[in-house]
Amino acid sequence: MRSLLFVPGHSEKMMAKSLGSGADVLIFDLEDAVHPDSKPAARRLVAETLAGRSGAGPARYVRVNALDTAWCADDVEAVMPARPDGIMLPKPTGPEDLDRIDALMTLWESAADKGRTKIIPVCTETAAATLSLAAKSWARPRLAGLLWGGEDLSAAIGATANRDDYGQYTAPFALARSLCLFAARAAGVVPIDAVFTDFRDSEALRRETDAARRDGFSAKAAIHPAQIDIINRAFTPTDAERLWAERVLAAFEASDAGVVQLDGVMLDAPHRVQARRIMASLQRG
Repeated sequence: MRSLLFVPGHSEKMMAKSLGSGADVLIFDLEDAVHPDSKPAARRLVAETLAGRSGAGPARYVRVNALDTAWCADDVEAVMPARPDGIMLPKPTGPEDLDRIDALMTLWESAADKGRTKIIPVCTETAAATLSLAAKSWARPRLAGLLWGGEDLSAAIGATANRDDYGQYTAPFALARSLCLFAARAAGVVPIDAVFTDFRDSEALRRETDAARRDGFSAKAAIHPAQIDIINRAFTPTDAERLWAERVLAAFEASDAGVVQLDGVMLDAPHRVQARRIMASLQRG
């Protein structure tokens, strides 16, 4: 999982087109992209699109509405029989909401599919959830990743902007980003960087995606198909990184010691972990 593309759930054309976007995960959106009056029709359309799936292709997730809305339960009831690969949960208040959405999903999941559909929450859209990332474990059997986002968090904390004059996230949002990263790694799932909203600025997207990978994120969400290639490239190890990882693992394999030397540099357990992560990401790709 490197790239996740949000796709409006009320548009049959856009959902069909997204299949060729190159995204690893498609997120058919029933929340922000759909007007309240259009939600029943969008649910049916998303369910039909999921049910009509053929072949492998990208994973299909559905972003349902938040648990405290009038729409969430109906969203889950409509889409779960069509066997989505995952549910994206917006605006949780803490990890306990993962149990609540799990219970709803279980109601409409066949016995043969029990636990198959995963969950990715947008874990920083409320102040309570953001704080809980440092205080509680978010690890759950269905959890596949944690996505952070700064747009709804801005409204939640009363901020007038989430970036400074240089385009960098201000302190509250940089903290939320870091907490998402730490909580995802602690839970053993994929840390996913937030969307970059100016889809026309490819260079700024490239810089932000490179920074996300540098800091430890494994994936990034997107709002436009034009962003996918940049994201996929950034999160795919280079040939030089692959070669380094192969040599590191070979050096450890040939040694009984916990520390090895490679090109005059001493390497220990963290380097071995990094090398294994690089090779694992190549296998997934």
